[in-house]
Amino acid sequence: MNQSSPLPAAFVLLGPTASGKTALALALARQFAVEIISVDSALVYRGMNIGTAKPTVEERAACPHHLIDILPPTQAYTAARFAEDATRLMREITARGRVPLLVGGTMLYFRTLVEGMAQLQGADAQLRAALDEEARAHGWPHLHQRLARLDPQTAARLDPHDAQRIQRALELIALHDGQPLAALHARHQPPAHGHRLCLMALDVPDMAARALLHQRIEARLQAMFRAGLVEEVRALRQAYPQLSIEHLAMRCVGYRQAWAHLQGECDEAELFARALAATRQLAKRQLTWQRQFRERWAGWTGFDFRRDDLPTALAAHAARFLETA
Repeated sequence: MNQSSPLPAAFVLLGPTASGKTALALALARQFAVEIISVDSALVYRGMNIGTAKPTVEERAACPHHLIDILPPTQAYTAARFAEDATRLMREITARGRVPLLVGGTMLYFRTLVEGMAQLQGADAQLRAALDEEARAHGWPHLHQRLARLDPQTAARLDPHDAQRIQRALELIALHDGQPLAALHARHQPPAHGHRLCLMALDVPDMAARALLHQRIEARLQAMFRAGLVEEVRALRQAYPQLSIEHLAMRCVGYRQAWAHLQGECDEAELFARALAATRQLAKRQLTWQRQFRERWAGWTGFDFRRDDLPTALAAHAARFLETA
């Protein structure tokens, strides 16, 4: 990505779950005329507030937010649609004389915005049926191991139980002569979002930092359950009788485990253990994505998420970026 082109600026703040992105985004909003574009696959859904750590009404009133509460949980929101929506919003925000600030942790959304969607083959019903049958016999972790042999980079981003994405990855590899997904995406040009990006990432640089992040994850998850995460999922099931675990919204971390609890598959203690493990795995995958982004694109600046002066450091970096326009 060319950071020297005479294009309007946009800020990007990516980081793992529980690293403090919302508070930092609002701190930037106090320093700059920005509008926030959520880069989060769960925040798009209405009624999913507790388990997504959705910005509060007061926080959203402090700065314009976009791509939050735009769909019911029974509808699917894709990376391709995000790229279209974000590109349109970035242009509209710039036209209003403000700076787009993209904030979140759904790394596939951001990669799609920057690199575009590859024109890949559609679903192959016969192949999918064969993969489903193998998963029933051996489990999705078994298929994840195969994916790790064929495409280690993609496998590193996926939870071994993420049936939908493991299936699609194996399907695409089979349909494209064994090519890994990175090679398939590299063949296509990115969409023209028309901005130069100030790329900021919240880093977890060592084991001590990871331990602190895990503590934050656990504390936030405990707060979510105290606030009524299970009750929120129960209310969604009542409000949307057609809602099922097959809907993308209910595959989000926390919601998937709460659904299983309501189905009688686990007790409250096991529910929390499952949700905690899944959230930690999510953070691990997000950090893997961030490392891969740095390898693919120049211009990233990392900030240790533990820094006491983090709001000031981010603001100073963003100000310097604007000055180089």
